[in-house]
Amino acid sequence: MNKKLKIILILGVAIVILAATALASWYLSNHNVAVLDPKGVVAEDQRSLLVTSTLLMALVVVPVLFMIFAIAWRYREGNKKAKYSPELAGSRIAEAIWWLIPLAIIIVLAGLTYTSSHRLDPYRAITSDKPPLKVQVIALQWKWLFLYPEEHVASVNYLPLPTDRPIDFTITADAPMNSFWIPQLGGQIYAMPGMSTKLHLQASEPGDYRGSSANLSGKGFAGMTFTAHATPQQEFDAWVVATRNSANQMTLDSYEELAKPSTDVKPASYAFPASYEGLYDTVVMKYMTPRKSEGQ
Repeated sequence: MNKKLKIILILGVAIVILAATALASWYLSNHNVAVLDPKGVVAEDQRSLLVTSTLLMALVVVPVLFMIFAIAWRYREGNKKAKYSPELAGSRIAEAIWWLIPLAIIIVLAGLTYTSSHRLDPYRAITSDKPPLKVQVIALQWKWLFLYPEEHVASVNYLPLPTDRPIDFTITADAPMNSFWIPQLGGQIYAMPGMSTKLHLQASEPGDYRGSSANLSGKGFAGMTFTAHATPQQEFDAWVVATRNSANQMTLDSYEELAKPSTDVKPASYAFPASYEGLYDTVVMKYMTPRKSEGQ
């Protein structure tokens, strides 16, 4: 390959890389990619892991893509100057390059996977000098119910949270299996009938963060969203007081009505009397109790 063709090839690859980078930068600047815009300590760690893993994999992918074009051009049929080197088939140097480098990257990725799997375990509590806020989540068709057992309030499709305080979620479903997800605060966790899963998150700054179901659950799935509203502790406490004195009450009767399949449910808040604190456990256990078959 003469010098002119080498320059053309290098410039062509550089233009493609720059164009792809510019397109990606434009897209990210004009579209809110939630997982790349973290607003919580867990989401920040997850983004860091995502970026690190992508860059490590790019160390293999980018050179391979470059070599595909370079080798195809160098050994094209019309290139009479290409050198025939059959001895490279047993070259220890060449074998070491394409085996040891990927192996080293895989080892590093394995280490990252092991450590991050433990550090980002959704069941692992967040270390803080503040007591966690306990929130019970029930996935319904097709809406989300949030119970605050210690504050004696509840809400539908609206999740008020205090900033800089760990949130201890326990999650179940009284409907087809769903997945509870607030991308800017952390990863998803499944909501399943008859089971109770856990998730620990924490919002770092005030704001409204979109939450949704990340698991197909029927015709109303697309509208099964909610807003996580993070505010300073004082504002959260004011909401609790106002809601606790509300005329709307979350009772067993109102729950049964809410649990009926429905779409486009507007956000609402309810007082949650202490006498109904066992509602979450009741929902879980209703799928654990053996049912009698017909005729028995």
